[in-house]
Amino acid sequence: MKKIKISISWSGGKDSAFALWKLMNDPRYEVTRLHTTFGKESRRVGMHGIHEIFIEKQAESIGLPLDKIYYPSSGNNEEYEKAMKTYLDTLKKEDIETIAYGDIFLEDLKMYREQQLSKLDFKAIFPLWKIDTAENARNFIAAGFQTMICAADADLIEQKWVGSIFNLDFLKNLPNTIDPCGENGEFHTFCYDGPIFQKPINVSKKQTVSKSYHFKDEEGMEIEKKFWFAEIE
Repeated sequence: MKKIKISISWSGGKDSAFALWKLMNDPRYEVTRLHTTFGKESRRVGMHGIHEIFIEKQAESIGLPLDKIYYPSSGNNEEYEKAMKTYLDTLKKEDIETIAYGDIFLEDLKMYREQQLSKLDFKAIFPLWKIDTAENARNFIAAGFQTMICAADADLIEQKWVGSIFNLDFLKNLPNTIDPCGENGEFHTFCYDGPIFQKPINVSKKQTVSKSYHFKDEEGMEIEKKFWFAEIE
């Protein structure tokens, strides 16, 4: 049976890493490359805050090519979709028409991805979809992955946890209101070792910085949201 060629949406975090591991062990699929979206100005991964240098190191250790997609930091969704369309057009020339994601339960995000891909006759697969997130987190740790908390919602996660290891101790200290995989955006991670890597990526936290974002709610009221980020080296 001919394997389905895949490019996986790669954030550098635990969910994309676990999804990749599952795909690598599934005889139906062949993951041929990773792709990551970066801010054009910052050269960093969205809300993870990880610089492209460290994503490059991951790809090198995994042994897969990394495709970089840049979009303006203004958050203009049309610019993002335009950049993705250009990338998908390139993939189609290589006979790749399936994209994998590490999403777990966000229905609206899944629907958005599927709708955008279908416009260009692409398919989406979600190896972690609807797996209980507490179970998913424990299985990820048990598989031997090593991951750092690289960003977090300052209203929900204490600063001391930023830069720490995503392990059973971290999970034990999470309030019940926070998803164990941070699926609602409570925290983000950077994966530096595990069964998908040929060698670990040496990283350490240099410092923790805070950054505030301003946006408007459904009623037009401006809201300020603060996040912690681990500066790694």
